[in-house]
Amino acid sequence: MNTSSYATSADIPRQRWLRIIPPILIACIISYMDRVNIAFAMPGGMDKELGISATMAGLAGGIFFLGYLFLQVPGGKIAVHGSGKKFIGWSLVAWAVISVLTGIVTNQYQLLVLRFLLGVAEGGMLPVVLTMISNWFPDAERGRANAIVIMFVPIAGIITAPLSGWIITALDWRWLFIIEGLLSLVVLVLWALTVYDRPQEARWISEAEKKYLVETLAAEQRAIAGKTVVNASLGAVLSDRTMWQLIALNFFYQTGIYGYTLWLPTILKELTHTSMGQVGMLAILPYVGAIAGMFLFSSLSDRTGKRKMFVSLPLIGFATCMFLSVTLKESIWLSYAALVGCGFFLQSAAGVFWTIPARLFSAEMAGGARGVINALGNLGGFCGPYAVGVLITMYSKDAGVYCLAVSLAIAALMALLLPAKCDANSPSVGAPNTAKRAV
Repeated sequence: MNTSSYATSADIPRQRWLRIIPPILIACIISYMDRVNIAFAMPGGMDKELGISATMAGLAGGIFFLGYLFLQVPGGKIAVHGSGKKFIGWSLVAWAVISVLTGIVTNQYQLLVLRFLLGVAEGGMLPVVLTMISNWFPDAERGRANAIVIMFVPIAGIITAPLSGWIITALDWRWLFIIEGLLSLVVLVLWALTVYDRPQEARWISEAEKKYLVETLAAEQRAIAGKTVVNASLGAVLSDRTMWQLIALNFFYQTGIYGYTLWLPTILKELTHTSMGQVGMLAILPYVGAIAGMFLFSSLSDRTGKRKMFVSLPLIGFATCMFLSVTLKESIWLSYAALVGCGFFLQSAAGVFWTIPARLFSAEMAGGARGVINALGNLGGFCGPYAVGVLITMYSKDAGVYCLAVSLAIAALMALLLPAKCDANSPSVGAPNTAKRAV
């Protein structure tokens, strides 16, 4: 039987959707919880107990992303040539230890070191899990599988917000890190018992499903191997002008995303003057909006083929809502509505944005391009929180929020300036041509 008959058959079992996706999604959720729980700990008492200024709070929130750079490429290589399951397993242990240690810090410098180390420990997660997805899901299914996994950001926000608020209210900020760190060990058990790197290794998979996956994935690899890739080197990727436009766009986008994410609880607490438990509940709605926004804009983009427009429009909406959250602050509920609007646009551009590299580069080059765009763009995750902290110290919280709005507006403009070939309904220039220009 050929692979095309498998691809169209409704009789192929689909246990992989229940056996592989949930534990990967849960592991990603835990990683994000460990990444952003500091956003609730700061207004929940950490800043006062450790004597942390707004500038230092921004640095503590952002230094994670400097460490985040180190394992991006090695993690992906380990998943391809070794075991992604073991890599994430040891990562879960590291997340647990670092999080628990954060709960017992006695000064801000210990906090900075641990936040940096957490960034290193989490840096390889996304490339590893995306590689594991590619080992289990053929191209016809991979987009949906990736989309479900990427949903970990808003799902984690929905879980983290009330949980963190409740823990801080019932106990204190130290227990927030300790309890959420120990959750990593619980997930480690689930991970060890359910996940396998490849279909050939799984004991639970049926012969029909295994044969379908092995033969279909092998056929895809043979098709890729049969293509001539011109100058598919990192140097060729980095010498392309559009590549640097995408890096800069992602940098300003991530500046806005993490500036908003890591300061949202503080902004909500000062806006509403309520307890951390209530702040946690108020922080749920922006992340619910994020799920709706992701589905809406990705669907519209797929339907129309317009990528540039549906990257730019959410960014414009994000910037506008960020601006309105300050200008409307005299009305608590209007300002809160603007913050919910920020949540709606928070990740709306992300799914569309990551369709663009495949339009510009060959399959081989696109993999390296995604890694570079993600690694360098995520430096915005350092700059956003830190810039807000500095501006709060020097001027006011309003100045910090306006800075994020400007960053998002720049990202929106850069999206509009991308070449026409980024759109799916534009004539494709083709990867080899792009590579030739890059030389």
